[in-house]
Amino acid sequence: IEREEREAKSAEVEAKAEADGAGGKIPPEGMSSLLSRDFDAAIDSFLEASAPAAPQSVPSAASASSSSGLAIPSDALSSALASAYYQLGFQTLADQVRTSVREYPGNKWMFECEAGRDHPCKIDEELLLPSSDNGKDSGRKVLRERTPVRMDLSHSGWSDIFFLGMDYPSGARVLNVSVDLAVRGVHDDVGPRPPIECTLLVIDEPVLRLTSVDLGCSVDITVVNDAFDFAADYLGLLKAGIVAGGIVPPGLEGSDVPLTEVFDALGLPQGCGLHLTTNVNGIPKGSRLAVSTNLLGSIIALCMRATGQTSSLVGELTEEERRLAAARAILGEWLGGSGGGWQDSGGLWPGIKLIRAVEPTPADPEWGVSRGRLLPVHHRLTEQEAPSQLREALCKSLVLVHGGMAQNVGPVLEMVTERYLLRSSKEWIARKEACSILDS
Repeated sequence: IEREEREAKSAEVEAKAEADGAGGKIPPEGMSSLLSRDFDAAIDSFLEASAPAAPQSVPSAASASSSSGLAIPSDALSSALASAYYQLGFQTLADQVRTSVREYPGNKWMFECEAGRDHPCKIDEELLLPSSDNGKDSGRKVLRERTPVRMDLSHSGWSDIFFLGMDYPSGARVLNVSVDLAVRGVHDDVGPRPPIECTLLVIDEPVLRLTSVDLGCSVDITVVNDAFDFAADYLGLLKAGIVAGGIVPPGLEGSDVPLTEVFDALGLPQGCGLHLTTNVNGIPKGSRLAVSTNLLGSIIALCMRATGQTSSLVGELTEEERRLAAARAILGEWLGGSGGGWQDSGGLWPGIKLIRAVEPTPADPEWGVSRGRLLPVHHRLTEQEAPSQLREALCKSLVLVHGGMAQNVGPVLEMVTERYLLRSSKEWIARKEACSILDS
């Protein structure tokens, strides 16, 4: 009897809510589409559920409104539609970024390579030569990449977020500095140094071994598709770097073939594999120094050097090679889910830089699609623009302190993008003020 009373009461409340325009039901198929990120199908399902019923013989005010083509969905359906449209908007922006990255010169081959045996790159022969030390993991040359982190002096209101730079290029400008670091009391004997260090080594095992020294994690990968399982462990960022760097190109996603097929195409000796090691020295999580993006850039540059995608195995990258590594770092961010903006890979460029978005040209994939280009231009300040006295004074006037708190930057970037798209007045005024400060 109590159960029947509860069910009757529930039906009464539901009927009243529907009569008042509140409450309502959400179709299961629409919710399933929403959860599987098929937002178009979810919206179609929700709109169909909110469509007006056939008009009665004696129309009421509500049915008259419906018959005129105006449908008033319930609160539940309105909420579901709002969620689907919101996520569809961000998916559309993300697809625009992915298209730009995919079409960037030097990246197309990675998406067109759909079989491991078709890999067009080869491991540099210098990495295959034996050294004087015949130890198991030290018998060949170790390729090493060291990268600074970036510290922004002004970002003009988060203007380097990809979507903002592509929609409002005249307002997307950042002044940032590449910095080496030393922890006081720990690195006093060695002084400041690039805090990000990556190494790649050919090993005598047919595996892709990924090791993070600072995280204390290591994993061996033997199947191609396992390199795309970014959520399987704490090494998703390293996997994203291997993919975006072209060792296991993104066109191979979904392939269950052994990694030895890729190793054979790369020209590795039979039974050999690769060992990637990364180490971030003395920087805690959530430092806001774009460690994850610069780590990605460092891994990508290392992979590009190892597979002949750069002009030299060691030394400085050329400007075009830096730009290609930055474009792939953006791809790696989408793969690994680290988030960020285009200034975050600024550690690839030494010194003090003014980074600004530019309008696309007919040769760019963004031409006719967006107001701005995905990749900005980096202008390194010269000695005349920033003399050594200024640089020294800047170093002496800054103290870098970690407050002990880490923050997931993803929701912040989403909020900034949302406020920009809605042209929220306070945020828009603040953005204009930030631009004027940089100009002055």
